[in-house]
Amino acid sequence: MVFLGHFRVETSLFDSQSRNGLHSAGDKTAPSLFQPLCKGDAMPLDDFKPLTIEHKDTFDAFFREDPPRISELTFTNLFIWRHKYRPVWCRWQDCLLVLFEPEGQAPFGLQPIGSGDKAKTLGALEDSLISLSSNAVNLVQRADEVFVERFIDPARHTALFDRDNSDYVYRTTDLIDLPGRRYHRKKNHLNRFLKTFAFEYRPMDMEVVECFLDMQETWCQMRQCSEHPDLLSEDYAVYQALTHFEELGYTGAGIQIEGRIEAFTLGEMLNPETAVVHIEKANPEIPGLYAAINQMFCQRAWAGVPFINREQDMGIESLRSAKESYSPDHLIKKYSIRLKG
Repeated sequence: MVFLGHFRVETSLFDSQSRNGLHSAGDKTAPSLFQPLCKGDAMPLDDFKPLTIEHKDTFDAFFREDPPRISELTFTNLFIWRHKYRPVWCRWQDCLLVLFEPEGQAPFGLQPIGSGDKAKTLGALEDSLISLSSNAVNLVQRADEVFVERFIDPARHTALFDRDNSDYVYRTTDLIDLPGRRYHRKKNHLNRFLKTFAFEYRPMDMEVVECFLDMQETWCQMRQCSEHPDLLSEDYAVYQALTHFEELGYTGAGIQIEGRIEAFTLGEMLNPETAVVHIEKANPEIPGLYAAINQMFCQRAWAGVPFINREQDMGIESLRSAKESYSPDHLIKKYSIRLKG
């Protein structure tokens, strides 16, 4: 998943016609190769079921029991990207197992979550994927370093470092205070914005959500997102996040200037030490606005949380430069797990 790993999403684009068309298609998701709870020692493919909003409580219970480190493993991220990645899931021997079957791509799994035997679950996943597709190169993608060290079998598996999808993690106090020479330019951008613009910071509510949707529709018409599949898919994920704001229960905020929302962001707790920012958008024509929405959201929503995960750069050089410019404390290194031979 990307999964909204963009440090900068400078336009949000989804017109009403495209939204309605993709929404209809999403409600009639292409038949899954998998179907619904995994039983016994085997893992029948027909025990999997497609992800829906009604599954949030189940996923949240697993995440509380076994707090994740990678940004992919929140229900919000899995849900809003479901039309692209077509996730299916089951519970198997006290583990939560999620598989992706993106259209036109080989299926793969995420690392198991829960109190069960994860090494055994990985073996069962291996059997399922092999029986499903001879093209299933990766058993698991986006696995964190701790999972790789503890649960893969070096005699059977190879773990390949995935730099493009590794998560950037920052100290919250750094993003709030912007201390020292390394943040000098960021602080200048923020101060320029504060001195230049009369603005209002708006915590997210349903009124603000409607403003975000209006902004996206206008930008979509400008950028012709319906002609660009990647933009269409990304923007639909944002649309899903906004239209399911109350059910998903994340935290968000926007910056309003002259009665118009010009930036917004959303995030949630990933684990007891870390919040994850899924989306950050701003009008790139307003100087300092990105610096402002970043700093204000951290200060007003996450001041009591030690770390902020701002997701991955996907190998996009401009995103990598932007994320590194904020001096991350560390990376959550991720790996693709493959069978040897």
